[in-house]
Amino acid sequence: MNLIALDGIDLAIASLLVLALAGLSWILHLGIGRQMLVASLRTTIQLLLIGLVLKLLFANVHLGWVVLLASVMLLVAGREVMVRQQRRFTGTWGYALGALSMFVSSFLVTILALTMLIEAQPWYTPQYAIPLLGMLLGNTMNGIALSVDRLTQLAWQQRRQIEAQLILGYDWNDAIGDSRREAMRAGMIPIVNAMAAAGVVSLPGMMTGQILAGTPPVEAVKYQILIMFLIAAGTGFGTVLAVWAGSRRLFDQRQRLRLDRLRRSA
Repeated sequence: MNLIALDGIDLAIASLLVLALAGLSWILHLGIGRQMLVASLRTTIQLLLIGLVLKLLFANVHLGWVVLLASVMLLVAGREVMVRQQRRFTGTWGYALGALSMFVSSFLVTILALTMLIEAQPWYTPQYAIPLLGMLLGNTMNGIALSVDRLTQLAWQQRRQIEAQLILGYDWNDAIGDSRREAMRAGMIPIVNAMAAAGVVSLPGMMTGQILAGTPPVEAVKYQILIMFLIAAGTGFGTVLAVWAGSRRLFDQRQRLRLDRLRRSA
């Protein structure tokens, strides 16, 4: 493969663009310049660290190490889902809702792809397992975060309508039904937009990376189609599961709306 290597100077020059954008934010009083610089620093450190970890993992292929890294990725993703909510569930539910939904959806879809579609030997080969799981977790995380945030916001805004339906004899499933469907749609919109625009408006990241690394374009396209379908499935199943579980949590055994199970983020 004809791969053009990058050095530190190349990355430093690219970082000047971020510094310029942070400076523009300061001039325009947007209030996100510091956040942008911190995020850029985190990106650099986190990616360098994962690069070193993957280098060691590729040299020492073992299921235990793959499971350990995958578990860390899931735990971090669960936290990111929780902290992005304007009104989050209290207690362990705030964390478990996103983490368990991603575990059921992303992990099952990843294992299916590794064992039945890609068929790497062994199936947990880190070169395939970790990037695939990372893409699935990242997109599923976004879908679940958006959908749960929409669900809790709608439940809060429409609490009087929901309680009125409960008084009229509706059960919790019907009373929250419209809000739940709207939340599910909100979580799936990003991946639907990504699939609709792929190849016309944008060239997806995995495909672009493979082409830059020297992979024949047609092979890169095949992998990207596979990834897009897997991401859609993981995001869709994870969103449905998270929203259903979240909507059920909003009601107690006597079918009363329990908004005290939510708290507004600081």
